[in-house]
Amino acid sequence: MKKKILNNWGLKLASLLLAFVLWFLVVQIDDPSDSTTFYNIPVTLKNTELLEKENKVYEVLDNTDSIRVSVRGPRSVIKQLRSADIVAEADMSRLTEVNTIAINLSVPNAEVDSVTSSPDVLRLSVEEKASKWVRVQYSTSGEVAEGYMIASASPDQTIIEVSGPKSAVERISYAGIDIDVSGATTSLSANVEAMLYDSDGKQLDLSGVTKNVNYVHMSVEVLATKEVPIELNVMGEPAEGYLATGILESNPATVKIAGTSGTLSGIRKIAIPAEKMDITGADSDVVNVINIKEYLETMNVRLADSSFNGRITATAYVEPVYTKTFEIPESNISVINVPEGLKAVLPEEETIKVEVSGLEAVVTALQQTAIRGIIDVSAWMEEEGHTELKGKTYSVPITFRLEDEVTVEEKIAIKITFKELEE
Repeated sequence: MKKKILNNWGLKLASLLLAFVLWFLVVQIDDPSDSTTFYNIPVTLKNTELLEKENKVYEVLDNTDSIRVSVRGPRSVIKQLRSADIVAEADMSRLTEVNTIAINLSVPNAEVDSVTSSPDVLRLSVEEKASKWVRVQYSTSGEVAEGYMIASASPDQTIIEVSGPKSAVERISYAGIDIDVSGATTSLSANVEAMLYDSDGKQLDLSGVTKNVNYVHMSVEVLATKEVPIELNVMGEPAEGYLATGILESNPATVKIAGTSGTLSGIRKIAIPAEKMDITGADSDVVNVINIKEYLETMNVRLADSSFNGRITATAYVEPVYTKTFEIPESNISVINVPEGLKAVLPEEETIKVEVSGLEAVVTALQQTAIRGIIDVSAWMEEEGHTELKGKTYSVPITFRLEDEVTVEEKIAIKITFKELEE
């Protein structure tokens, strides 16, 4: 029996090898080995709370959390694989001193020969976690409609908290919000995204930094505007020997106010009460500084120019009485209402000196020929109780008709002789 087994052992060994080769070939022909590559496979980080306990934060570097994975195995298996079948994990507990973690690959639901990736490690930046509060700065972009202005703008909170890697947080100077007011004619409000900026005003894009709020509510008050004049009023009389010129001057002469369109439509001027400009006893110009804000409040409007404090300089001009003497010829005197049958005879070639006073500009502009006097004989007789004038000479007052701003300093009379007409 032993001899039969050992007989032709070489031939038997060759037959065995041939059978194995035939089996291998059959297997390969039926389901050969194959490979495929999947891109952008995400790497899942495990045990991240380990860093959180140490008050540290991390950032994945160079996109090493998105890898290329190659899988080799039977063609029938490879053909059925999808990217979702690949599991790539990095365990934070295996973090090295150079902040790398080996990526563990698996295909849980398939029998494969090998799985490899590029890169094969996750690279991290790990540093201390920091938080701080930063102020919120607001701004508006665009222009409101013509004839309107931004009266006020305000966010509903003035600070927000930012957290993240210490190096990133230290770069943050403030949070900025901006609202577009282009063409606005009414007040606006909106939730505006808060963006982060450095001290130079450059917007920052910082991964790993979080905010306690991402949006801040902002309100913008938009009001109509209008330019109106300031009207000054005056009371009282200057000191003796002085006159008010009647000229009142405001600096500025007009102001721009803001309010609702309906309110502004009924406002034509800002009137300053006379008691604010009392010139009683004044012997020089009266200059007062007046705050017009109190009058605006009663009209439910405000100043449109935030740089203007509302104080105007009001001036009432006062000057000394100006006196000038004119020589009026007899021809400038008219005699009226002479009793019937009589005529009034004035001195021949007599001139009358008339001293007039008033504002210098008015008196100097007065023409001598424009100064005319009237003698009303009938009115004078009634006042003096005269009934008979014939053959007598009387000193009769002259009434001068001048502008209201000019007065005659003294009463002037002229001697008149009354004669019968036939004489």
